[in-house]
Amino acid sequence: MAEAADFQGRGHSPARRWLWRAASLMAGAPLLGALVGGAGASPAQAAAEATGTRTVAVALDTLTPSAPVKGDTLVVSGTVTNRSKSAVTEARVDLRVGPPLSGRTAIDDAAERSPDTAAEVPPLGGAYKVDLAKLAPGVPYTFSLSVPVGKLGLGEDGVYQLGVSVSGDTVDAPYEHVVGVQRTFLPWQPEATGKKTQITYLWPLISTTRMSAQTGSDDQQTPVFENDDLAGELAPGGRLDQMVSLGNQLPVTWVIDPDLLASADAMAGNYRVRSGKTTVPGKSQSVARQWLNSLEKAVQDRKVVALPFADPDLASLAHRGKNVSGSLSQLQPATDAAVSTVDTILHVKPSVDFAWPVNGAIDPSIVDVATSAGAHKVITRSDSLQDNLSYTPTAARPIGGGTTAVVADTRLSTAFQGDMTSADDSILAVQKFLAQSLAVTLQQPGNQRSIVVAPQRMPTVAQAQSMAHALRGLDAERWTQPSDLPAAAAAKPDPDANTKVPGSSRYPKKLRNQELSTQAFQEIRTTQDALDKFKAVLSLPDRVDAPFSNAINRALSTSWRGDRTDAEQYRRSVDTYLKTLTDEVQLVPKSDLTLSGRSATIPVTVQNNLLQGVDHLMLRLESGQPTRLKIDGSKDVAEQPIKIDGGHSQSVKFSAAGNANGRVEVTAQLYTVDGKPYGKSMRFNVKVSEVTPTVLLVMAAGVLLLALAGVKMYSQRKRAAARKAAAVAGDGASVPGDDGDADPGQRSDPTPDTGPESASPSDTGEKVDR
Repeated sequence: MAEAADFQGRGHSPARRWLWRAASLMAGAPLLGALVGGAGASPAQAAAEATGTRTVAVALDTLTPSAPVKGDTLVVSGTVTNRSKSAVTEARVDLRVGPPLSGRTAIDDAAERSPDTAAEVPPLGGAYKVDLAKLAPGVPYTFSLSVPVGKLGLGEDGVYQLGVSVSGDTVDAPYEHVVGVQRTFLPWQPEATGKKTQITYLWPLISTTRMSAQTGSDDQQTPVFENDDLAGELAPGGRLDQMVSLGNQLPVTWVIDPDLLASADAMAGNYRVRSGKTTVPGKSQSVARQWLNSLEKAVQDRKVVALPFADPDLASLAHRGKNVSGSLSQLQPATDAAVSTVDTILHVKPSVDFAWPVNGAIDPSIVDVATSAGAHKVITRSDSLQDNLSYTPTAARPIGGGTTAVVADTRLSTAFQGDMTSADDSILAVQKFLAQSLAVTLQQPGNQRSIVVAPQRMPTVAQAQSMAHALRGLDAERWTQPSDLPAAAAAKPDPDANTKVPGSSRYPKKLRNQELSTQAFQEIRTTQDALDKFKAVLSLPDRVDAPFSNAINRALSTSWRGDRTDAEQYRRSVDTYLKTLTDEVQLVPKSDLTLSGRSATIPVTVQNNLLQGVDHLMLRLESGQPTRLKIDGSKDVAEQPIKIDGGHSQSVKFSAAGNANGRVEVTAQLYTVDGKPYGKSMRFNVKVSEVTPTVLLVMAAGVLLLALAGVKMYSQRKRAAARKAAAVAGDGASVPGDDGDADPGQRSDPTPDTGPESASPSDTGEKVDR
């Protein structure tokens, strides 16, 4: 664009004035070709390129109103900074208004410095300028321009280009020329249109995984957090606090990850935080309670969409998880948990009929997985499900199988993904968003359409504030009106809109590289199997089911994208903690035994260090050499059921019979009722001492001697009894054969206390040498 200054009052010759005008035209030609000028260059680039229109950086601090109407005064303020090494003299700040742009593509072209949008636009001049005289290198200077809207030269409805330029003289070009410019857009729609575009803006409440699978040993199962970072997000001024306070004032559809609610709810009570190898008490209960109270008030009578618990990565499940059995089965329980969690904590009934893949990128497999848990609507984006139309169609469209694709507008959805911490970046993004929204309405003013905006899942505070600023710019409802997601999904589809889901080859490579690996799903499967086995033996399985199932869902979260290291560490921590609990039910190690008889008992002790009882376990004892040592009579394997209260142990005794001398390895192993091994096996040796023929002969001789002794004692007692009877009769006769050795008052001895060895199992008091 040419520099159209009035040079008549400066006392220069016509030739000099022509030279200045030509040089200014060359320097200012790209004036209205982009929204972001030299201000976005890096320091190194700035030093190397601080010439021409990049000499002075222009940053906007204020642009109000964002979408003016007749009678308003436009206020534009900001700073200018000389980035060159020499001073700029005769500096002046001007406001320039270019012609309206013809459509959304023209807006994109202007933002990308397209030469097609270059135009020769003079400054407003007159009183609407700021003279700054000299700009020293590196020193920021402030400016403020106030211009009645009627002086801007705005005509027909549309999007106008608005530029703030700095002109001056430099050492290498000692004549007036444009040395800096910042460009943006000014939407102009002073009167309400007849057919307003319906805009649905999704307001996501999603965070990263914070809670571990670990809980306290108390009855309340005090939750343990990996860190206390969530408290910072919930605290006043934090990211999630801002999302709630801003969203409360805006016409948005809340999209919530129930895991965030569950985490905040857990934090509202007693909780602990990992600190090295131990945990410390958490101290942010009041922060969590206040945030939950604010959110509950904000969502009342509003549309709330709940994602499956922990926001599982649908694309990873579709592309990698399907190769691992059982992975897809996680989605339905996560969806069920979403309803109960939101209803319990916020006391609202959420919709779970919407699935939201990462960045709205879809292919047939993602759609299949997304709808497998009952969702009938998939939130996608127009850069995935593309249209070849001259206008933006309504978001809703059928894609087959009773599924509706809700196609979010890519330009509007990505408008605030950049760094919004500076006022300049925020203003440029807001003005472009408003410009694009007006351009949608102007495409077909007589055809009302419904469009959806699906921003990034976790906006920063600055991004959220910029989003809110843009939505407030639409408050007047001159060309848009607010809607909600269920209404947008139910809108009448455009018959010309594309309904064909793109093939998997078109799925973005960058997104595919961020997905969870197949190995990750295999690790999750292993943890799930271990959890199922562990629950099967517990008397109170619900105490471990909820924390571990939630942790497994968190391992599938979309929030792990781009952070594989932390994702792997989280999976490992869940599995390690589960293994620690599983090992609390174990066999107590035994030393080797000696079987010193034909039969004996072998005791095996099972210890339960859990706080709850275990049941439905079987203890199996197996002989390594059944021909030498039999377990439980004639078997080589014996089983006994196990049931132990928490904090106790149980000693189980197996009968054993030895047949031959030597050592025999015996294996003890716990099994679940369905025959799966539980925990580690235990092995020990039993030394069998066989009973020899010599020992049997000695034992038989001993038995014979005992029998003879018994006969003799019986004869003696019989003669003694006869003598006693005779004495009572008074005849004084002696009994033949009486040798006088027996005591007449002695009682008969009891039956012998040692008999033949029994082949039956010994009782619990039988000696077993260790």
